[in-house]
Amino acid sequence: MTRQRLGAALLPGPVTVEAPATSANLGPGFDALGLALDLRDRLTLRTTASGLRVEVEGSGAASVPRDESHLVVRAARAAFDAMGVDQPGLDVRCRNVLPHGRGLGSSAAAIVAAVVAARAVVADETLRLDDDASLRLATELEGHPDNVAAGFLGGLTIAWDDGAGARATRLDVTGRVTALVPDHAVSTEHARAVLPTAVPHRDAARTAGRAALLVAALGGRPELLVPATRDWLHQPYREQAMPASLRLLHALREAGLPAVISGAGPSVLVFDTPTAHRDWPATLVPSGWMVHSVDISPYGARLVPSP
Repeated sequence: MTRQRLGAALLPGPVTVEAPATSANLGPGFDALGLALDLRDRLTLRTTASGLRVEVEGSGAASVPRDESHLVVRAARAAFDAMGVDQPGLDVRCRNVLPHGRGLGSSAAAIVAAVVAARAVVADETLRLDDDASLRLATELEGHPDNVAAGFLGGLTIAWDDGAGARATRLDVTGRVTALVPDHAVSTEHARAVLPTAVPHRDAARTAGRAALLVAALGGRPELLVPATRDWLHQPYREQAMPASLRLLHALREAGLPAVISGAGPSVLVFDTPTAHRDWPATLVPSGWMVHSVDISPYGARLVPSP
């Protein structure tokens, strides 16, 4: 942080950001592949002279904190620190659509929206975080880059770490997916804790090949989606953490559908294919699960007119 940045002017706002749902891993692309979905949370942020006010409606409204521990507040504070400006008071309003703890990137959406909003209220454009720095910061807050990369960039993203922090590139893909969302959550920490510290080399090699095939399948070869979404690296080990999700996953794949666990689960994501039967969810999805059919989003988080 350079001394001359302290006291940099902040715009009072408000600024409003919409951030997409994201699905990570997509089967074989563990901690690397991400997909933006056209289902969005909305954050409105206003800077004030002092204090903090947090309002939340929608998903998580009954359980998320309203103080400095709120994820949006923490991410915005981290962004202001990274830009080297004094911390303002904040008025934060969240309209949440994404279910929490379901593997659809709700935490990534909160982080990405907060970073985009925080840099938008810094008056001096030379101080604002660029896209690469924003991705690195969001990855540090989230813990891995796959969801936040898709949240920033939209489309299909491939993320990696070159030793100097997270990086990502995107591909334009089109299509629809169906997200099958259970009525129970599974924490990312628990879903990752059940994974082994090592896997057989053969399984790693087979999964790497399917991840490469998946990029081709999403790039215009949908007939390859079923084999391309096969994974040996993480999904089989997560059965103990989400048995109902794995039962549904196996039933869908046995029916010839390209189904994967969405992120760390427990939601299941199914890619639309030319031969997929439109009525399959009614017969295969357990009672109580929500069904969302959404487009793949070509864009990530973006500023929109404030209400």
